[in-house]
Amino acid sequence: MPKDGHAERGEPSKPPVDRSAEEIAHPYRDWAKHPASAVEQPRPEPRSAATPVGEGRPKPRKWYSLYDKVYAPKNRQAAWERVKANGGAAGCDGQTVGHFAVHAEANLQALHEQWRTKQYRPRPVKRVEIPKAGGGKRPLGIPCVRDRIVQQAVLQVLQPIFEPLFSQRSHGFRPERGTRTALDIVDRAVQYGYEWVVDADIEKFFDTVDHARLNRELNRVLADGSVLRLIQAFLTSGVLVGGSEIAATEIGTPQGRPLSPLLANVYLHPLDQALEAEGFGLVRYADDFVIFTRTRERAEQALRVVRTTLQGLRLRLHPEKTRVVRLDAGFDFLGFHYFRDGQGRLQKKVSARSKRRFRDAIRQRTPRHAGQKRPQANRCTVARLKQNARVQRMIAEVNRFLRGWHGYFRSARTTYRDYLNDFDRFVRQRLRHAISGRYAKGRWNQILFIAAFDAIGLQCLAKQQRLSELGPLAPPTSGYPGGSRVR
Repeated sequence: MPKDGHAERGEPSKPPVDRSAEEIAHPYRDWAKHPASAVEQPRPEPRSAATPVGEGRPKPRKWYSLYDKVYAPKNRQAAWERVKANGGAAGCDGQTVGHFAVHAEANLQALHEQWRTKQYRPRPVKRVEIPKAGGGKRPLGIPCVRDRIVQQAVLQVLQPIFEPLFSQRSHGFRPERGTRTALDIVDRAVQYGYEWVVDADIEKFFDTVDHARLNRELNRVLADGSVLRLIQAFLTSGVLVGGSEIAATEIGTPQGRPLSPLLANVYLHPLDQALEAEGFGLVRYADDFVIFTRTRERAEQALRVVRTTLQGLRLRLHPEKTRVVRLDAGFDFLGFHYFRDGQGRLQKKVSARSKRRFRDAIRQRTPRHAGQKRPQANRCTVARLKQNARVQRMIAEVNRFLRGWHGYFRSARTTYRDYLNDFDRFVRQRLRHAISGRYAKGRWNQILFIAAFDAIGLQCLAKQQRLSELGPLAPPTSGYPGGSRVR
């Protein structure tokens, strides 16, 4: 099948070669000025102490003698500092990061000896479930602090080795990449005429990773049996369910482990390679990905490639969440909803799922207490609210959340002015409920009006957005490679 933009065989004329996959792959390029060239971003060099065998980029190197680099004092200390900075809950042994830190030197030395003599054995992870925005529960695995340190140390050695091998289409949990670079490419794709999108979802990815298949992918690069056995020990350490029962983990890699994101990228690397070989414009963040094409036929071809590749990886697409869709109908990616409105204008707004998460987070930070004494309306003045410790704590917590939330969603691109006003109204109404101790409406909207919340220090999302306005999504004025539907 001819690729997008290529003429059928036998036609007298041949349009310019479509560089869609190449262009989508590079987030830092000015497409209009440099439509055919690209500069790869710097990649971290592997540790010089390890011993590579073989040369050249076409075939992965084989790496030996890595185990001693994992438990080296400098690497071990850096791993502990990272775990300490990340914090987190206690694992199955009940030891918190703070408890470990009290006798950190002795604990690290004991761990080092177990490491060095290969007597170290990971403990089962503690399973917790967190609610998903779309309903249901998402299982997370919380390792013990000691296991987090070991996994972080392994990650610090392996990441520089695997990083140069990964595709530029992969953005999740990688140095110098992330949601920002992935979304930047999606913005460019919809601007540059990629009308059809494969909106895909891998069903229960982290729960269904096949250990044997993962080991084969690791063996392509790693030849140190001690490191491979250590990774296998993490995968099969078991899960503590209900505080007492230990369930075997013969398949999957629980989310929450420091090493899980790297293993996920290793496991899905064949998918990146398969789509790249066919010239498709893939943007992948961990197990969440979209594919851009200019025609429906190419999108359906991409979906067939995905299904075939995932079948070899013993994975499957979610039948209800995977579709081929035109940009007019819209699609969600990394918390945003991309679509074209009735007037043909491209829009990038906060997705419905992200809105629900926003409201749930605000509700958690603005509770009404049982038996709360209801204040008299005429006593809710700005001066009194500034002196009320409970109100000031709520304002501080809400502001902290709003700053982080806007730091991510400020990249929304829409022609609708002040579309964040609905979010601000919800925040103010929740604070009115919390302050008044009742479902506040009517006169309370006049008593606790917008200026009053401004005076007591509440952040306003609409004002922040006006200060960082990026402008609407629109096709470029020059160097535009095509796309009939983009207006």
